[in-house]
Amino acid sequence: MNCQQFKLIRSDYGNTRKRTKYRQIDLYDVFCAILYTLKNSCIWRYLPSDLPKWQTVYYYLLA
Repeated sequence: MNCQQFKLIRSDYGNTRKRTKYRQIDLYDVFCAILYTLKNSCIWRYLPSDLPKWQTVYYYLLA
């Protein structure tokens, strides 16, 4: 999936944060991490280090 396709679902992830702070994490990276876990059937704790922390990805998935 490329950035053009991600723009279609960006609004779904954009509403999960509190409005008091600026976002420190790129939502595209979070989305790539979700796709990684689905593609490789791995558990959250085994996400590669170049992706966001598993707790952050899990939060955005459930929010």
